[in-house]
Amino acid sequence: MTVALIDSGLGLLPTSAWLRRLRPDLDLLLSLDPDGAPWGPKPAPWVIDRVLAAADQAVDLGAQVVVLPCNTASVTALDEVRAHLGAAVPVIGTVPAIKPAAAASSSVAIWATAATTASRYQADLIARFANGSDVVGVACHGLADAIDAGDRDRILAAIDSAAAATPVACDAVVLGCTHYPLVADEIAARLPSGVTLFDSAQAVAAQTLRRIDALGRDLGGSGSVSVLLSGRPGELPAGARSYAAAAPLLHPHPHPHPAPTPTD
Repeated sequence: MTVALIDSGLGLLPTSAWLRRLRPDLDLLLSLDPDGAPWGPKPAPWVIDRVLAAADQAVDLGAQVVVLPCNTASVTALDEVRAHLGAAVPVIGTVPAIKPAAAASSSVAIWATAATTASRYQADLIARFANGSDVVGVACHGLADAIDAGDRDRILAAIDSAAAATPVACDAVVLGCTHYPLVADEIAARLPSGVTLFDSAQAVAAQTLRRIDALGRDLGGSGSVSVLLSGRPGELPAGARSYAAAAPLLHPHPHPHPAPTPTD
């Protein structure tokens, strides 16, 4: 079973790492787009075309499931990818973890890119899932780009700026960009003690496994990891090695039999 994960950059690492942890036999196809990154500021039709092309290539290469572990791709192109690939290929998108954060806290901040923070999509999610909590958006200018570049100084500067813009009353922070979990420790260190971070990578991985199981197909695989860089075979960028989530993807260990599905 091959699962393709499509993102402009390293935001696909957290979900990929969870899939590796939960079902190490799966073959993963990681499709990054360094030529087109970042996707956030691009016009919607451009992003849709880019994501559709990556999905088509992944399916042509044998992917049976497609995951968009990217907020921009999910907001912009999820419906189009599902319609294009049809019911035979499950397509799993990403939604920021607003609902569990609001269930746990009465004061929530959503850290996201500037484009997502200003989007109708995020406003609609807040309206649907705030559950009476105060929810504020915090634009993290340049943080995703700095993470892709592996530039620690820029990463810390962007985190410090976002932390300063986060209301003191917030005791829950939603990591609303899939890149941000890669620097969760640095984010936590710059927020007041007692603030809980929420991200969606584990939930997206779990939903992917539920959709795989529902297919009722042979789940066997070799545990391989393949990488496409704007459609060309390659390797994860050198900057990926800075992040713990990349370790099992850089040095995968094949497993001839499926690991048991977690019950929690």
